[in-house]
Amino acid sequence: MSKLEGKIAVITGGSSGIGLATAKLFVNEGAYVFITGRRQKELDDAVKEIGSNVTGIQGDVSQLHDLDRIYETVRAKGRIDIVFANAGVIDLAPLGTITEEHFDKIFDINVKGTLFTVQKALPLLNDGGSIILSSSVAGSKGNPGSGVYGASKAALRNFVRGWALELKDRGIRSNVVSPGPIETPPVAGLPPERAAQLILTIPMGRMGKDDEVAKAVLFLASDDSSYVTGIELFVDGGRAQV
Repeated sequence: MSKLEGKIAVITGGSSGIGLATAKLFVNEGAYVFITGRRQKELDDAVKEIGSNVTGIQGDVSQLHDLDRIYETVRAKGRIDIVFANAGVIDLAPLGTITEEHFDKIFDINVKGTLFTVQKALPLLNDGGSIILSSSVAGSKGNPGSGVYGASKAALRNFVRGWALELKDRGIRSNVVSPGPIETPPVAGLPPERAAQLILTIPMGRMGKDDEVAKAVLFLASDDSSYVTGIELFVDGGRAQV
């Protein structure tokens, strides 16, 4: 039997990269998936690529009225079993150059957007469901220019610690997955010399692939992790570990 047979999942930021890879894997494992994205064309292309058992909903998770509209569409299915709050943004700025606009952009999407994605899902989320947040090794490691971004990802680690306790009576598990450098569009745009330097910091000696992260998300979404809550699961080739 497939690991997610009959389950309903919501994946924000599902039109590319890790979100898209996870949506495809979830559908292959028997789930019906709602994916969101800010750009309609990318969203439409992702829906075509997934092929079946998927609905794409355009929206920006930092805009609460967009989240309300997203969940009104999801409500037609009657319930949610899995929320993968994956939408996020990377934007670097060294200390001394950080602007209010930079700070607000990062925290509005990565922190506020994640929080309200989960909170607004709760009325539809089944008891025994699974919440998974998408963080980053940047939440644990310091890197020049990533102070605000890293702080936004570190906040997600604390969210799941609290939610694991707040939602335990409903049997809802809350966990966070933290990828290292993954071959996704933001990393693919790095200059070759910067990419080579980055690989030197990874004990496994290579970038990760989006489907490798998707498999970790599947573990946290499925009954394979029935006794797992409140954790941070690193998928980073060892970068934040040694």
